[in-house]
Amino acid sequence: MSQDPKLIRNVVLLGHSHSGKTSLIESMLYEAKAITRRGTVEAGNTVSDFSEIEQERKGSLFSKLMHVGWKQSKINLIDTPGSDDFVGETLSSMKVADLGVIVINAAHGVEVGTELLWEYAEKFSLPLMFVMNQCDHEKCDVDSSLEQARERFGTRLIPFQYPLDAGTGFHTIVDALRMVVYEFPSDGGKPVKKEIPAAEMDRAKAMHNVIVEAAAENDDSLMDHYFETGTLDESELAEGLRKGIAARSLFPVFCVSATRNMGSGRIMGFINDVCPSPADRAPAQLEEGELRPDPAGPPVLFIYKTMSEPKVGRLSYFKVYSGKVRSGDELINNANRNSERINQIFVSNGKLRETVDELVAGDLGVVVKLRDTHTNNTLSAKGHDVKVRAIPFPEPRIRTAISTGNKNDMEKLIKAVHELQEEDPTFVLEQSQRLRQNILHGQGQLHLDLLKHRIEKLHGLQVDFIKPRIPYLETITRAADKDYRHKKQSGGAGQFAEVHMRIEPYTEGMADPSGLTVRHRELEELPWGGKLAFYWCIVGGSIDSKFSSAIKKGVMNKMVEGPLTGSYCTDIRVSVYDGKMHPVDSNDMAFQIAGTMAFKDGFQQAAPQILEPVYELVILCQDEAMGDIMGDLQTRRAIILGMDSEGHYKKIHTKVPLAEMHHYSSSLRSLTQGRAKFSLHFSEYAPVTPDIQQRLISEYKATSKEGEE
Repeated sequence: MSQDPKLIRNVVLLGHSHSGKTSLIESMLYEAKAITRRGTVEAGNTVSDFSEIEQERKGSLFSKLMHVGWKQSKINLIDTPGSDDFVGETLSSMKVADLGVIVINAAHGVEVGTELLWEYAEKFSLPLMFVMNQCDHEKCDVDSSLEQARERFGTRLIPFQYPLDAGTGFHTIVDALRMVVYEFPSDGGKPVKKEIPAAEMDRAKAMHNVIVEAAAENDDSLMDHYFETGTLDESELAEGLRKGIAARSLFPVFCVSATRNMGSGRIMGFINDVCPSPADRAPAQLEEGELRPDPAGPPVLFIYKTMSEPKVGRLSYFKVYSGKVRSGDELINNANRNSERINQIFVSNGKLRETVDELVAGDLGVVVKLRDTHTNNTLSAKGHDVKVRAIPFPEPRIRTAISTGNKNDMEKLIKAVHELQEEDPTFVLEQSQRLRQNILHGQGQLHLDLLKHRIEKLHGLQVDFIKPRIPYLETITRAADKDYRHKKQSGGAGQFAEVHMRIEPYTEGMADPSGLTVRHRELEELPWGGKLAFYWCIVGGSIDSKFSSAIKKGVMNKMVEGPLTGSYCTDIRVSVYDGKMHPVDSNDMAFQIAGTMAFKDGFQQAAPQILEPVYELVILCQDEAMGDIMGDLQTRRAIILGMDSEGHYKKIHTKVPLAEMHHYSSSLRSLTQGRAKFSLHFSEYAPVTPDIQQRLISEYKATSKEGEE
């Protein structure tokens, strides 16, 4: 294991689904002699996709850590899922990487997933290189894919290579950095170096000059030397490129066929010789201050991923940000102040793990069975209280209610979900009293399906997904006066209360109620949003003021379970202006009941209105999918706010009721063959149409009657 951060490379492979990341890593491992034969995604025998469900689905669902030795360096490789449903796996990997390799399927060009990965990389200030994969595909068009990428991501993308014979006969790459041709045998592997053909020399020289100029621009002394001599030697060129890549002023572009292992060895050599190490990056950002990867500093490690494995327990994947971490170290979790003992340290190659005694600043590793440490926690030496800035995980985009066939297993199911939530912070379990359901929020249908699979597999519990209820609100649109008398006689002391109240819509800054004298005002912020204004307007003592709280409690009882659909009520002003009481039979309970019933009856006469949650939906898609997507949106009561372009993609801005978003993730995937993405954010509550309101009221009445029966 390397003891120098300058000899470590942390590389995360990124790309849209089926761009070929896993196949490329397989070839990279083979070229580094970490494996003796290359597996394939189709055969389900790659080092990276080792879980049963990944082998079944023929694609990555989790991030995987692998490592190889290359010359004097250690290169850590992280494979990531292509689907944005598993964005948490990708973001956590980007957090600890020092280089991102964005893999583009040269037969498809820049896809939606590529656009999103670029945005994430921008947020992390992650250095990047691009790889045009599948140069052997019959529809490969590297020039067009490169043009798309440069249109979208800028001229900092600089081609270092191009294929001489892209398509089914691909086996030759022109390398403009080294000014040589690599010609591969038909089954891939080690190429033969040849001179660049005369017909290609002008193009190769022009590309080489652009590379040299880009390298020189990153160092004043190199620029001076370049102006003097017109070139840079190999070491100067490497140093200039390293600085440029680290500063994100240039993004090299390479060409490969990952499945045929043509070009992967050259990429490994470039990563080793030129790409930035942890020591070449800007200091890590802490919650307060920053931290450089100093091997002599106090030990600091950051947990970027947590995973449970049968028969092993919890695995914590970490990056050493400072010092050295050794087996037997006692470190402090700076989130909860608990002490954690580092029992065994592992380096990983997929599911295979090898023990090591220590890891140095900049390196990645795995530790097992930490007691109370989770993703985004920082461990450090006692007295060195620092926190690495947390991974910014996105908000969930879809929701479903969960249940289980055996109601007695519900507690076990909730516990299982919480355990898996430790591993994946991008889903949220909401135990909603309001909806009387357990709501699971996730990134997409694949995300939720994976969670279901893991619970059933690991915990032996049945998981049912059911349509989640909608958190409607109820309010009123005009004023109404109502009185209610509660009278009950049963042998001894009875109950008596009469309440006269006016209810009306509440708005900020509204005038006092007409014709009433306000004695006391209460304005309550409701936990679910909106307000209740409660005014005491009794003149002459017809009701003792001591019963004010009981009447208000009665009103709140009905606001918690609204008269129309049992939903919360919001933004209402209640003014109690008259009533009667009995010297013996009046008590708090009587006035509470009278308050509830007066409010309920008055609500029905005040033009009640059901409000539904409306979300802002933003869709990124290809031009040819626009028609199908727009047609589907029309069936969902969507309001189109606008359309514009982002790169060569279309962006649709809409507002859609939450009630219409059930299974939208699956529908969009089906409509676009997985080549569209969406984001969803709460916007507002809006009135439902009269027909929908009547349907909701009827459904509630029917459900209530069934419950009574």
